[in-house]
Amino acid sequence: MAEVSIVAGCCHLPVLKILLLLPLVGAALLSLLPTRSVDLMRHLASIVAAATMLCACLLVADFDPAGAEFQFFETRPWNPRVGSHLALGLDGISLPMVVLATLLSFVAIVSSTGIRSGARLYFSLLLVLETSLLIVFTARDWSLFYVCWELTLIPLFFLIDRLGGANRHRAALNFVLYTLGGSVFMLIALLLLYDAAPGHSFAMADMAAGGAELPVKTQILVFLGLLLGFGVKMPIVPLHGWLPLAHVEAPSPISILLSGILLKMGAYGLIRAAATLPAAVQALQDWLALLALISLLYGAVLAWRQTDLKAMIAYSSISHMGVVLLGIAALNPAGLSGAVTQMVAHGLAAGLLFLLIGLLYERTHTRDLGAYGSLNRSAPRFAVAIVFTLLASVGLPGSAGFMAELQVLVGAYARWGGWLVLLSIGILISAAYALRAIRCLSTGPERPFAGAAAGVTAFADLKRSESAAAGLLIAGILGIGFYPAPLLSLMASSVARLVRQVGA
Repeated sequence: MAEVSIVAGCCHLPVLKILLLLPLVGAALLSLLPTRSVDLMRHLASIVAAATMLCACLLVADFDPAGAEFQFFETRPWNPRVGSHLALGLDGISLPMVVLATLLSFVAIVSSTGIRSGARLYFSLLLVLETSLLIVFTARDWSLFYVCWELTLIPLFFLIDRLGGANRHRAALNFVLYTLGGSVFMLIALLLLYDAAPGHSFAMADMAAGGAELPVKTQILVFLGLLLGFGVKMPIVPLHGWLPLAHVEAPSPISILLSGILLKMGAYGLIRAAATLPAAVQALQDWLALLALISLLYGAVLAWRQTDLKAMIAYSSISHMGVVLLGIAALNPAGLSGAVTQMVAHGLAAGLLFLLIGLLYERTHTRDLGAYGSLNRSAPRFAVAIVFTLLASVGLPGSAGFMAELQVLVGAYARWGGWLVLLSIGILISAAYALRAIRCLSTGPERPFAGAAAGVTAFADLKRSESAAAGLLIAGILGIGFYPAPLLSLMASSVARLVRQVGA
């Protein structure tokens, strides 16, 4: 296996193993608890998720930002006959995704107070999903990456199909069919790269070495196959059909993970594909930018037209992932740094929005914007949190989203110049629907909402545990917004290496 890596933090290598195994151990422990101990199950799952998040923080502390290569690297033979290995490692691009995944998994579990029926299956599937996500971001072997990419479908299908809304069966089926359809093209592309790799290995470094030697036309065909697979998960228009329905029908804690981290899997995979097929991504650079601008404007316009809060956030996610794709397409340090920062910023903001909207729905039994008014009077903490999050999601100065969009704007302007006016239009439309939501939720006369018909007479403000979960995400948004240097320095060397790989 030709992976060349700095094995920094080798003495701390068990932390990476513990990070990946802890959620599985937690899922096994849940099976030993009595069926009626729902609160105990939630507390155990929360402790396991918190411990996993702590392991991710320890990896950050031991990570050497100056090292451009993969750290904590380890490989074990998996199927030597086909050149497949259990290879793991982290760099400055994957490590922020690992921290984000553990943080949002913890928030999703803590906020799952409304889950009473089937709690054991629910929390077990969440922990299995967390392990699958973490392996996707740490895998250094394309076969391991692909297996865990597909493995995320199983818990998500059951979580949506068993616990979702009225159209949950359709939403779960659409999600699986869209993702499997894209994965077929991804698998074909990976097999072509495997055939070109020296020694027929699935190691990412080997396949990158073989891919770089392919003719440009062949690289483009292989890259398009990967783009279809990753584009479904991002999602890129017109591969987004599963997203709005899945977000609306999924339980709110699952929507936190869907929007907060599942979409980032597609963008992360696309970054790795760009490093593997440099000539292809350069040849398709302008087309990727066009897809990004279409997704950005399309998602913003449809979000503006929604009255269902969950649907609005779902379409806004398409717009924000368009910003990520634009940063990737720029192929320069500013654009790629902005793309990774936007992935983190959107994960925090979208996770917080779905957390708050889920709590709103639990209390009022409606997500219709027209049903609310002056929540700041009855629930001031909730009102402050939702106003801040809506503004942060559209790039309020001082928020993580502002730093991300500014970097993408700088990187993309260096490549396409005046075409970036379309990005500005998308941001303005995003501001329009955010301000409309703020007006409906926090201003105007107080009026009874739809939940009153179900016996809800007053909107209850955030509880301590809910405030703590929301405060954790708010701290992340403000921390990156006011002091982005640690995140930028963490990824700087890896982004510079990626720019050298693609030859831009």
